[in-house]
Amino acid sequence: MRKKALGLFLSVLMAASVLSGCGSNGGEAKKASSEGDKKQEDGEASPEATASAVNTVGPENGTPLEVWSFVELHNTFYGKMVEKWNQEHSDKQIKATFTTYPYADMHNKLTMALQTGEGAPDICDVEIGQFPNFTKDTSQLYPLNDAIAPYKDKLVQSRLDIYSVDGNIYGAPTHVGATVMYYNTKILKEYGIDYTKIKTWADYEEAGKQLKEKSGGKVCMTSVDTAGVDWLWISMAEHGEDWTEGKDGKANVQLDSVKKMLNMQKAWKDEGVAMVSPGGHTDLEEGYANIADGKIASFPKAMWYMSRFLSYMPEMEGQWAIAPCPVFEEGQKRSVGIGGTGTVVTTQSKNQQLAAEFIAYAKCSEEGEKGIWNELGFDVCNTEIWKDESITKDKTNKYIKYFVTNPFDTLNEIKDEIGKVNVRDISTTINSQFCDTTLNEILEEGKSVDEALQEAQDVVDSEQ
Repeated sequence: MRKKALGLFLSVLMAASVLSGCGSNGGEAKKASSEGDKKQEDGEASPEATASAVNTVGPENGTPLEVWSFVELHNTFYGKMVEKWNQEHSDKQIKATFTTYPYADMHNKLTMALQTGEGAPDICDVEIGQFPNFTKDTSQLYPLNDAIAPYKDKLVQSRLDIYSVDGNIYGAPTHVGATVMYYNTKILKEYGIDYTKIKTWADYEEAGKQLKEKSGGKVCMTSVDTAGVDWLWISMAEHGEDWTEGKDGKANVQLDSVKKMLNMQKAWKDEGVAMVSPGGHTDLEEGYANIADGKIASFPKAMWYMSRFLSYMPEMEGQWAIAPCPVFEEGQKRSVGIGGTGTVVTTQSKNQQLAAEFIAYAKCSEEGEKGIWNELGFDVCNTEIWKDESITKDKTNKYIKYFVTNPFDTLNEIKDEIGKVNVRDISTTINSQFCDTTLNEILEEGKSVDEALQEAQDVVDSEQ
């Protein structure tokens, strides 16, 4: 048992290193990318703490529950939901102790606890990229089906699917992570470009050529990523493909959707329509600065990126619009869910049912989802909130105030078009290969897409 536990501990430690090390060339740039990718992976993570933080909420006579997270804001939110739960459930009082660990430490600590059969919390956040490591053996996780059932019909099904195995839901979702296009309306208006007329990637490219010509090359339409695969996820979702589900159940990165996006981006970069994202992608300090400096007029990112605007680009309030992503052919899905955190209940809990009921209430009920939107700024999974005008028309809300368009208008427009790409064991290998090698070879070094993808496929095959 100890050998098995140590082996899985080391494998998760390596996976965390790979996921966080998806960066560009150079020591400092790669370090920055590592920090940024933890945010990019789930859309929720904050910089890692150097030590654990502990907080307890609830009456002394309440049922004790231990809760772990790698995001302090999550635990702060859960604490507020414990207070609401206790107000509404006088017969089921909870006393919760919340501990926030650094990202890698928490996932490694949970792995060891589950494998050794002792020391696990009642409730724990698990980042989406780490989730497959914990569902290889689901015997240590408590199914949340019954707890989520009262809210299930109102939730985005694809978000439940991501945290499900063999019909059982093992993680309560935090957000949809719907990918949208962010357009700088100030720049586009200055150069006579109407983003609302952009429906396809061909339209987008034409607008980019106009922008290059009219701005004298001062502004690019977008930036392409060498340390992130969001663009490829968009294309896969639009074509209904998934590189984790190839022939005979093997991963296949040589999909038509992947080739189309990379060939298109390569041409954009060569023609000056796009630049390479500083640091590798837009969710880094270099990326925020590039956007704030007006170097790019648009880019795709999940809706959780709204918080980055408020945190790092507050001076740009009133400039940015949110719209559906362009497609290759009209009629394709215009979004994909990216990132997330699934909150699990472990079977080591002495109060499994209560823990499950609480976390489902906190993350899936209308009350909980309102808190997630108002406090965390995430596009919530409960679509009833998307229609609640007390939320969607609240002009005092900082996110609604910041953007030119109402985020919920776009969400409601694309609610039936949010595709998904699965995160599986092989995803770590795919992400590492693309972010460390493949994307740089194509977008920086000019290698042919077919050649680079064949090399990537060889690496992926060696791990299958």
